[in-house]
Amino acid sequence: MNRDAMQSSGAHRLQVDIRGAVQGVGFRPFVYRLATGLSLAGWVANDTQGVIAEVEGSRAALERFLERLRSEKPPRALILSLDATWLPPLGYRRFEIRESNRAGAKSVVVLPDLATCDDCLRELFDPGDRRYAYPFTNCTNCGPRFSIIESLPYDRPNITMRRFAMCPDCLREYEEPEDRRFHAQPNACPACGPRLALWSPRGEVIAEGDEALHAAAEAVRSGSILALKGIGGFLLLADAESDEACALLRLRKDRPRKPFALMARNLTQAERLVSMSDEAAALLRSPECPIVLLSRLEGAPVAETVAPGSPTLGVMLPYAPLHHLLLAEVGRAVVATSGNLSDEPICTDEREALARLGRVADLFLVHDRPIARHVDDSVVWMVGGIPRMLRRARGYAPLPVSVTRELPPVLGVGAHMKSAIALSVGTSIFVSQHIGDLETPQAMAAFERVIADFLQLYEAVPAAIAHDLHPDYLSTRWAAETAAARGVPAIAVQHHHAHLAACLAENGVEERSLGVIWDGTGYGSDGTVWGGEFLLGDAAGFARVASLSPFRLPGGEAAVREPARIAFSLLWELFGAEAFARDDLAVVRSIAPQARRVLARMLSSGLNAPVTTSAGRLFDGVSALLGLCDRATFEGEAAMALEWAATGRGEGGASEAYPFEVAESGPGAASLMPGTSAGDRLSGEESSSTAGAPWSSAPLILDWRPLLLALIEDLHKGIEKDILSVRFHTTLVKAIAEVARRVEAANVALSGGCFQNRLLLEGAARRLIEGGHRVIQHRQLPPNDGCIGLGQVVVAAARAL
Repeated sequence: MNRDAMQSSGAHRLQVDIRGAVQGVGFRPFVYRLATGLSLAGWVANDTQGVIAEVEGSRAALERFLERLRSEKPPRALILSLDATWLPPLGYRRFEIRESNRAGAKSVVVLPDLATCDDCLRELFDPGDRRYAYPFTNCTNCGPRFSIIESLPYDRPNITMRRFAMCPDCLREYEEPEDRRFHAQPNACPACGPRLALWSPRGEVIAEGDEALHAAAEAVRSGSILALKGIGGFLLLADAESDEACALLRLRKDRPRKPFALMARNLTQAERLVSMSDEAAALLRSPECPIVLLSRLEGAPVAETVAPGSPTLGVMLPYAPLHHLLLAEVGRAVVATSGNLSDEPICTDEREALARLGRVADLFLVHDRPIARHVDDSVVWMVGGIPRMLRRARGYAPLPVSVTRELPPVLGVGAHMKSAIALSVGTSIFVSQHIGDLETPQAMAAFERVIADFLQLYEAVPAAIAHDLHPDYLSTRWAAETAAARGVPAIAVQHHHAHLAACLAENGVEERSLGVIWDGTGYGSDGTVWGGEFLLGDAAGFARVASLSPFRLPGGEAAVREPARIAFSLLWELFGAEAFARDDLAVVRSIAPQARRVLARMLSSGLNAPVTTSAGRLFDGVSALLGLCDRATFEGEAAMALEWAATGRGEGGASEAYPFEVAESGPGAASLMPGTSAGDRLSGEESSSTAGAPWSSAPLILDWRPLLLALIEDLHKGIEKDILSVRFHTTLVKAIAEVARRVEAANVALSGGCFQNRLLLEGAARRLIEGGHRVIQHRQLPPNDGCIGLGQVVVAAARAL
């Protein structure tokens, strides 16, 4: 029958291109079952951009097919676009899954690693199932994805499981359309898949298989520290109820006070540790299965050394079959912290782990499934019942942020802290997993591997490389050298502008908005250290319309580690040289007279005492002033202590605000404010054609000095520190709302590490909404520097390409 005859008989052909996270989720088997169930012929295949199918049959059946394609898609599939084209019929006789098409530009969304599904979990604990107690079971609905893929499309030859040939039983499942393991690429079983082994710190094999699992569980129960090879790298496990085990882990890992994450066996066990809402419980049990920060229950069976002084605990549930089996044997919650040393990426290879963690772990539970790339556990918190990201990695990376127009390929290399890179491909901006702080050669090597990995995975050739404005960041130097070698532009993007642009891009906002960008450190357009900024703009440019009144950081980075120095600097701004003799304040007494003289010389001369407007450093200084933290052992510790002091405090008198002043900059408004003329008030990134009319008034100064004077007065009155902390937070919330009112901004975006503070974030959002503003918050990325790469890409694309 020719084509005209087929058409006259009522046959039609439909070509469907599906883009998004549609590989590794059982999408082709779903299309196969849908098409055959509707008596349609044709084919379906993966390609480098997603899934493509041709289906042929009656018009009514094809329209039903198209309707059900969206409404009945696999639960983990994410359809970003679906294009359908009607074509003349070809006379297909049957429906088939074809070999993948490996040609063409690569833009398919690689799926994140997924937690064990309920079906696999039932098999895991069913003595009658052939995968009973098998630590590597998975199906099309769960298991490793991003951590095992080496190239696109997502097929068995392109993942690290290719070394394991499927046995006849697994192959039969793989080829059976009605089986949930139909085309499940990591499919395996005890007869043909990866195997466990327990090693000593010298690499000696102590046990294998089930025996290795039993021995590892017994070791954890007995107080040993276990290095466990998981999906995206190693975890270090210890008994969460044992102060001795947790203290030993802290000592060996050189992590004095930073809270550890916990892994509970199941939701029932987690509910004995933390306060649990329905939304939080659903998040813990979700396929993403992140660490969730929740309020600690009084009397929770957890050693104090797990999270010293913290009112919250970071809890997750097992997300791999190996975790489920191990936790079932241990019987109680365990510390489950990243398998690394401070400022290093997590280990992914067992031999590497022996070298780097040999002095930390007593035993190593390993397996022979290679990990293609490191992927940390994600960290999420609940804000107003909505999950918000704090660290984006397993379960979420590398899902893209979609934009409204096609972008040229731009590589954004991120910031120095909490590094994550971003790459634009078409209308998608792929954001990498959390890399960490670029403080060590190992971290820098991981940064370079992730960039090479993304460029190779998507076969992308960057048209530009965007980087932070700070000239001394290692990422900035790498960007400049690489851009010069490739012959492409290196585009500097101011740190806080990147924050604003990222927050707007995540939410699909293109109009000019006020960004309240509060963090610890960002290199400003004027060469000073910014961090308490109000920027009015969009991706194309910005005006700095307000900032906190500046102060100095005596000793530079030393002040970040020693918040008592910052407190002394704040006092210097209030009292000048009289701060030296303020022995009525405990923080001054804690500084030896000789050290005070050194600090005074720095502050009076400006030598090694850079100017900053940092909100994060203001939090640090007030924390030290209240005696909460005068020396920080990890980034953000002092500010966290200040927030913790206020957590749970009731309303009433504690919530009254201290005085503050919002004034135009000028002589006397703020003694250290860099000179600003009408001609240079706008950043060099400002473009009035896209950012709207420039800010026409002088920049505003949010002066914290009246606040601090009142706080010191209350401190002398003996008012409790938790009340002082609440009043401090309340004052800053009111000040943010006042600046937004003065600027008359319809949209207000909140970004920067300070907005990981619940009191500040929720309080500011509430006040702004009450003031009639639309509040824009991060949804897919964290407010900290993990969003910078995304912001760099959209700014570079808007400005130069």
